[in-house]
Amino acid sequence: MDRDLLRQCVTYHGESLFNKLKCEQTENPDFQALVSDLCKASYESTLVEQFIARKADILFCPSWKTTAVKEEEHDEEEAAEPYAVMPPLELFMEVSYDERRAMLYRDLERGDIVVGRINNIREYGFFLTLLSTAGGLKRDIEDLDLSALCHIREIPSTGSHDDPLSYYQIGDFIRAGVKDIDRYQEKITVSLHQASVSRSLEHIKLGVIAREELPVHYSRSLSAASDSTETYEPILRRCHGYHNPSVVDYLLERVGISDTHPPSLMRGLQSKLFQEDDFASAIRKKQSTSWALKCVRAGVDHFKHGRHVEAMNEYNKALEIDTNNVEALVARGALYANKGSIMKAISDFELALESSPDHRNAKKYLCQTLVERGKQLEEQEKLVTAEGLYRRALSLDDTNPEAQDALHKITDTIQVMASLHSVYFRLEISTTIVKQAF
Repeated sequence: MDRDLLRQCVTYHGESLFNKLKCEQTENPDFQALVSDLCKASYESTLVEQFIARKADILFCPSWKTTAVKEEEHDEEEAAEPYAVMPPLELFMEVSYDERRAMLYRDLERGDIVVGRINNIREYGFFLTLLSTAGGLKRDIEDLDLSALCHIREIPSTGSHDDPLSYYQIGDFIRAGVKDIDRYQEKITVSLHQASVSRSLEHIKLGVIAREELPVHYSRSLSAASDSTETYEPILRRCHGYHNPSVVDYLLERVGISDTHPPSLMRGLQSKLFQEDDFASAIRKKQSTSWALKCVRAGVDHFKHGRHVEAMNEYNKALEIDTNNVEALVARGALYANKGSIMKAISDFELALESSPDHRNAKKYLCQTLVERGKQLEEQEKLVTAEGLYRRALSLDDTNPEAQDALHKITDTIQVMASLHSVYFRLEISTTIVKQAF
C-alpha cells in the first residue's frame, strides 16, 4: 500500500473511512503497518472538522470583508505589475491532462475572457486554438488541445468591409469573451462583442492583439516550460511585483481587507476597540527602538574601551534600524565631537533635540559643542558668528560657565574693536580735512 496516498485519502474522508478500513483490512499486514500513521491522519481530519464547526459563524459571516473589494480599473495594471504575476500553480504540479481539461470546463464561466490563435476560417466564422485565459481565471491551456468557435454574428462589423471575416487571418491572436459553454459536449463559443464579458472585465478590449499583449502569466509559463529546471521560487523572485514595497497594502485593498481592522478567526480579535499601540506599526516601532538600543549599548562599551571604529559601526547600525533613535544620535554625536568632527556632532545633537526637545544629554553636549565651535571661529576671526553660537549655547543652558565666560570675553573684544574702528574712522576723516585745507 502506498503510505502517502492512503494517508491523503483518510485525511480527506476522516474517521468514518478509517473505521471501515480497520474492519475490511484487519488481516492485511501492509495496512497494519500503517495503522499508527493513519490514526494521526484521522485525528487531523477530525480537528479540521471541529475547527470549521467551532468557527462557522465567523468563517461564513456575510460581513467578513471589512472594506469594498477594489475592481480592476485598467488593462495596464498587469503590465505595471504591482504584485507578482506568476504562471498558474498547476504548471509546477503533477496534474494530469484529463484532470486539467475537466477542471477548465468546470471552472470556465460565461463572461470570462480567453486568448487564442485563429486556426481555421469558414464562411460562418472562425475557429480558435485556445492558449490561455485573460480575465477571471488564470489558466494556461495551450497544451489541452481546446478549440472555440467565434460565429460570424459574434464579430463586430468594421464598417470598411462588407464581410467581417475579411479582417482576420489564420495565425492572428484573438482576445474574446466566452459566449457559451457546453460542458457535456465540451464545446466553447466565443464573441468579440464587448457586451459578452462580465462587468468587472468590461475595460479589457476584445479583438486582434499583438504578441506583446498576450497575458503576462502565459508568457512566463512558456519560459518556465522551456526550462525543466525552473522552480516556483526563482520565478517569483524575478517578478518586478515581488519587490514592490507596497505589495501588501495593494493586495489588502484588492481583496477588500482593512489594514486597521482586519478580520480574524480568533474571537478575542473580533473587537473593533483596539488601541493604536496594538497595531503592527506601533509594535514594529517598539521593536526597532529596542534593537537599536542594544546596538547603542554595544557601541558605548566599545567607546569606553577605546574601540572607536567599532563604536561608530554600532551607532550607524542602530540608526539604520531606527532612523530617529535619540540615544544613538546623542552617542554618535559625542563620538564625532571626540574625534574633532564638530559640525557632524552638532547636526546629530540637533536631530536628537528635534525628536526629544528636553533630552538632558543632547542639550548638554550640544551646548559644549557650540562653545567649542565658537572658539574655532574666534581663531578664524569670525567674531560675530562665534558670538551667535555662544548665545545659542546659553539658550540651552544659561548656567554654563564656559559659555558665559566666552560670551563675556568676545562681547568685550567686539566692543573694543568697534571703538578702535570708530577712532580710526575719525582719524581718517580729520586727515582728509587737513589735506584739503592745504
